[in-house]
Amino acid sequence: MVFIDACFKKHTPYTPVWFMRQAGRYLSEYKEVRKQAGDFLSLCKNPKLASEVTLQPVEILNVDAAILFSDILVIPLEMGMDLGFFAGEGPKFANPISSTQDLIKLSDNAYEKLSYVYETISLTRQKLAKDKALIGFCGAPWTLATYMIEGEGSKTYVKSKKMLYQNPKFLHEILQKITYNLKYYLEYQIKAGVNAVMVFDSWASALEQDAYLEFGWKYCKEIADFIKDKYPHIPVILFPKGISGFLDRIDGNFDVFGVDWSTPLSLAKEKLGSKYVLQGNLEPCRIYAKDSMLKGAKEILDLMQGSAHIFNLGHGMLPDLPRENAIALVEFIHNYKRF
Repeated sequence: MVFIDACFKKHTPYTPVWFMRQAGRYLSEYKEVRKQAGDFLSLCKNPKLASEVTLQPVEILNVDAAILFSDILVIPLEMGMDLGFFAGEGPKFANPISSTQDLIKLSDNAYEKLSYVYETISLTRQKLAKDKALIGFCGAPWTLATYMIEGEGSKTYVKSKKMLYQNPKFLHEILQKITYNLKYYLEYQIKAGVNAVMVFDSWASALEQDAYLEFGWKYCKEIADFIKDKYPHIPVILFPKGISGFLDRIDGNFDVFGVDWSTPLSLAKEKLGSKYVLQGNLEPCRIYAKDSMLKGAKEILDLMQGSAHIFNLGHGMLPDLPRENAIALVEFIHNYKRF
């Protein structure tokens, strides 16, 4: 698999490419399946339909890897939290964590209750071409904790950060419980058939440097250590969004560092390129205009000539991006002469 070879810094005939949120509303085929499912959570819990939308981008765009169709919040859901998705508002928990009693009620074995995810993986791996990789994933402990404490997405993270500074011990207890579940969640995904795993720390930028290293990155590294110790042949990708100011503090036992679009790729290459494969980082909105998209892609490919690199966006595909441009982008990358 070209994607897996690239994760381990092996020579590849071209730069492999896949896109975060590559299964989504910009594809009419996805919208049709979503309609069949009824709602987003029902789609995540239906292995047949979730597998179908996982495979769509590979078949339509010809990307080098499929990423499991699911949601980072299925872990807190199966830990016992009351999760709902609301149009125009996003995910919300009816019972956010505010006390030790709230935490005690949550399950230590949520990973055992996610058979629908593992079945989706198994079905997908059976149908996916042998030369295409299947990526499993989870949300990072800090990002999940913010949802579980705030009760929903946040711009200020006031409850989470208040807890961090007023009661850090309790926040660590929450993070430890989440981390325990995530380690085994990823392990079960590997056993079900994924070829690589990725940890998304979408809200990493909410914290200042030292706070993030203690309450965020530390737990990402713990998950990576657990997986690499037991499954050294499985690439681990970490994606902490928006931490370009302290890349020189990044370390850990993982293979690929996901670079978001706000981080200059040249800076990531300078600070981390000798240690890790870099993944990224085209600004997703460039796909709206083919000229800017190809110009940006060429700049990235030229910069990473001779360096370990996986092409991706600097964040997820947007719902109204023109699919024909995404198809053209993959073709451009595959045909771009590397050396």
